[in-house]
Amino acid sequence: MKEGKLLIADDNKSILNALQILLQREFALVRTISSDKQLMQELAVTDYDVVLLDMNFKAGINSGNEGIFWLREIKTKFSQVEVVMITAYGDVELAVKALKEGATDFVLKPWDNEKLVATLRAAYRFRKSNKEIMQLKTRESLLKNETNRNKPVMVGKSPAMQEVLQMVKKIARTDANVLITGENGTGKELIAREIHQLSGRNEELFVLVDLSSLTETLFESELFGHKKGSFTNAFEDRVGRFVLADKGTLFLDEIGNIPLNLQSKLLTVLQSRNVTPVGSITETSVDIRLISATNKNLAQMIAGNQFRQDLLYRMNTIQIHLPPLRERAEDIEELVIYYMGIYSKKYNKEGLSIGDEALHKLKSNPWPGNIRELQHAVEKAVILTDSNELNVRDFFLGANDQGFIAQSETLEDMEKRMIISTLKKNALNQSITAEQLGITRQTLYNKIKKYGI
Repeated sequence: MKEGKLLIADDNKSILNALQILLQREFALVRTISSDKQLMQELAVTDYDVVLLDMNFKAGINSGNEGIFWLREIKTKFSQVEVVMITAYGDVELAVKALKEGATDFVLKPWDNEKLVATLRAAYRFRKSNKEIMQLKTRESLLKNETNRNKPVMVGKSPAMQEVLQMVKKIARTDANVLITGENGTGKELIAREIHQLSGRNEELFVLVDLSSLTETLFESELFGHKKGSFTNAFEDRVGRFVLADKGTLFLDEIGNIPLNLQSKLLTVLQSRNVTPVGSITETSVDIRLISATNKNLAQMIAGNQFRQDLLYRMNTIQIHLPPLRERAEDIEELVIYYMGIYSKKYNKEGLSIGDEALHKLKSNPWPGNIRELQHAVEKAVILTDSNELNVRDFFLGANDQGFIAQSETLEDMEKRMIISTLKKNALNQSITAEQLGITRQTLYNKIKKYGI
């Protein structure tokens, strides 16, 4: 089966015809141009693998300077394209100069057909290998991130959560598209990862895209990839998330945040399972399992002409709704103990327990931020407690007993209070304070200066 796209640039039309006849049997696409002015435009339109470039375009000029100029232009703007130079005036110095400038190889006129074909096929294999290496490097980076992250544990024995987990087990082995709905902080990403882990794709990548963080200008580049030079600051080729997720799972988080004008582009790809990078006309087929998530009411958005109904149908073969924490209060104790174990180890306070009164308060709190809010509250309490048992006061601001730590309090606010508290306990001794906080004395000094303590 023929592979690869070849562009031939030469000012001699009879040579172009001969090369076209010879090489169209070897490559999937062979295009010829006789003017150097067409070169960059042609490369911008089509994702060529190899360029066979004449060293001299103008009659009577045999210095090779034109060819070297265009070679530099190609390697600057389309660095992944392999360039093979061809000339009737070859010598060792010119060949070495072209190779130093980035040419893959050098062919002399008149050429030997077998040698020419072998040279161009070798250049194509090199190009193909480089593309695979680039994709593998990106995949390796994602795999490292996945390996280094702590694998979350599914926590929850309440009837509501058991129903969700039963649904997850039923659908995981299928390739059905899944839409996960629920308020912020209910664990939608965790459910998506569990579906992937229980699926037949678990040996491949789980690729997450936070659509709420993408600007309109980066949407296509992030999802579909782009070619070098396709827009400002596109300094190199980029592999899109759809291609990275090939054979694996693509998780589109915050799907309700996609502007209406971009929803049609996503729908087209989901229907065809073909991706075209920005700046290219070449399609790449992908085999993905799609999982989407949102905290928005998509039915209301459709009624308000803010979301496409056909896109919802495409991604919503199965829907899983995650209940808010206030509807599964029986899971709070298990969640608190789970997070308390994580953070007591992290902050060298192992052996912590929690008092009944504090646990009762936690169970009665409405938790508008759901599990994420509870997790942060437990982490703060573990950091701030001075005893081996978390009590009600560890979840409050100072002597104020009217509510839990304000959601507006930042980690910097918390860190400042912790430093002040530890300094007071140690009579302002910075060495002892630094040791207890697990930081160096210089770091403590820098933080004291930063917070104006």
